[in-house]
Amino acid sequence: MNKYELAVVVSAKAEDDVRVSTIEKVKEYITRFGGTVTNVDEWGKKRLAYEIQKMKEGFYYFIQFEADAACPGEVESNIRIMENVVRYLCVRQDEE
Repeated sequence: MNKYELAVVVSAKAEDDVRVSTIEKVKEYITRFGGTVTNVDEWGKKRLAYEIQKMKEGFYYFIQFEADAACPGEVESNIRIMENVVRYLCVRQDEE
């Protein structure tokens, strides 16, 4: 099992309950494809580095999980079509 970190930026226009359900759905995708969520870190509302879809702010979430090599690709393909997700990035964490 490899360790991964998934950064998700959710639209600042989304209501609180919509944001929570979006992150729950992402965590559900991770477990559906054989991963285990170890930590969810919510950074809150932050300014974006550049304007995306006429938005200047977004809510940042960092999700650490363990999974085999096929899981991140499957999760990304599902996150890509989610309406409230502005940006995402999944990276493998190095073993120390």
